[in-house]
Amino acid sequence: MTASQDFTARFGLKFPIVQAPTGSIAGPELALAVCEAGAMGAMALTWLEPAAAAENVRFLLGRTSTPFLINYALAFPPQSIFAALEAGAPIVTFSWGDPLSYAPLVRSFGAKLGIQVTTAEGARRAIQHSPDFLVCQGVEAGGHVQATRGLRAVLAEVLAAAEGVPVVASGGIGDGAAIAEALKMGASAAMLGTRFVATQESGAHPEYKRLLVQAQSDDASLTVCFDGGWPYAPHRVLRNATLEAWEAQGCPPTGRRPGEGDVLGANASGEPILRYEDTAPRAGFQGDIAAMCCYAGTSCSAIHDLPSARDLVPRLWDEAVSAIGSP
Repeated sequence: MTASQDFTARFGLKFPIVQAPTGSIAGPELALAVCEAGAMGAMALTWLEPAAAAENVRFLLGRTSTPFLINYALAFPPQSIFAALEAGAPIVTFSWGDPLSYAPLVRSFGAKLGIQVTTAEGARRAIQHSPDFLVCQGVEAGGHVQATRGLRAVLAEVLAAAEGVPVVASGGIGDGAAIAEALKMGASAAMLGTRFVATQESGAHPEYKRLLVQAQSDDASLTVCFDGGWPYAPHRVLRNATLEAWEAQGCPPTGRRPGEGDVLGANASGEPILRYEDTAPRAGFQGDIAAMCCYAGTSCSAIHDLPSARDLVPRLWDEAVSAIGSP
């Protein structure tokens, strides 16, 4: 049995494909579509209130038997974790921090545990918490990027340090060929974020999705430009007027940035979206969408359409199977 076959059997999946928990863009509708297609759906619950997090978990549990994951970025207090676990969340993953204080809680509810790592030393530390799997992130990833090295290099090191714990490869994976490459290296599954943002079920604004379809790898830049809400955290975004104006003036610090305080638009509730905020434009936003923080990994060059996630998952696997069979 291969590592990917063991992973799918262990989690009751049809395909060794995992949707990344891409912040507010990854809502329950997208996670449900991914699960119904036979892959592992995901929701990011870091910033949700407990009642809303529990409601999202119950929504999925009432509609699919395929396990899904919820994620908490430990740069922030996981305020809704108890409510989500009490609602029945089957898998909890952590990123951007050490889950020492939370791993026992996850275990006490009988949930599975996943931990994001970016180095071999991080993997060795993580396995002390007896995780069910690790997520190995490469710097090619979109959104807030914990990694500092490329996936190919770090994946080999993490696999060697994981001591048999399944490893999910993440960062710059957007098509079947990239999935196949990760599996050939020994990963148990592949995690895709940007590719699932560009689907019908994602919560991204239509203009944001259109920009992803048009983008090439070089359009996705790693920066600290959009730091409103999460200071000092590197993130990979599509290049736009906001980023280029900031770079043209020498990347000045907060308080001296061009156009700082400009209102770019508003969210669905009418609250203003300011320039340099780290909020990704969602459906219902209005204003200059292209100037907002449009997260994207280097895999955006593999995006050419906006399919349903239900159709995308088996298509990706067909591509991967073809690539795996290639020399």
